[in-house]
This record gives sequence, structure tokens and C-alpha cells, in this order.
Amino acid sequence: MNQIDDKRKEFRAIARNVRISPHKLRKVIDQVRGRSYEEALILLTFMPYKACKVIEKLLRSGAANANHNFGIKRSNLYISKAIVDQGPAIKRFRPRAQGRGYPIRKPISYITVVMVSHS
Repeated sequence: MNQIDDKRKEFRAIARNVRISPHKLRKVIDQVRGRSYEEALILLTFMPYKACKVIEKLLRSGAANANHNFGIKRSNLYISKAIVDQGPAIKRFRPRAQGRGYPIRKPISYITVVMVSHS
């Protein structure tokens, strides 16, 4: 938690080692960035992507932390930053003809969401 000034506080929620491609997560997180907490939850509820459940869980966790630790109402939160970074890839091999093996990369993502109270 970083304190910006007396009225605005910054809250961070981080999810590491999420087994979804960063490209797929960015498609969803770009829709949520800059919106209020409640508006983002409504939007994530009706989007048909697997990444929505992960991001929704992360937003709820960050809002719960802000509420529990500092008594900030969830209705006063909005998402100021949302970043998706690529983590290390899980490497596997797919067997192919004549004893060959083709590499498969299973990407891992790190998600960081920063919420700010505005009251």
C-alpha cells in the first residue's frame, strides 16, 4: 500500500503463476482498466472468457483487503493500473513422427491490479 495523499490511497493485488497466456489476459484487462470497481465486476460477469474469473477473483481480493485493513468502501474504489506480465513458460514436448519431439510452451502470467480510493 502506498499513500498518495490524505484522501487517496493506493491498494495493490497481485496474482502470480496464472496458467493463462498474457495475450488472452490483456484482452480482458484492457476493458477493465480505468473503471470503477463495481462497473468492472459487472463487465467481467458478462464477458465469456476464462480470464474473467481470474481477474474478478483478483479484484475482489484487493477490494476485500482495502475494506478489511483500512475500512474503505468498495464503492469508492476504481482501477488506476492493471498490468499483465509474462512469467516463465512451462516447457513440454509433443511426440511426432520418426521419433522426433516438437516443443510446446505453456505460458504463465503475472497480474498486478492497483486500485485507488477516491473519497
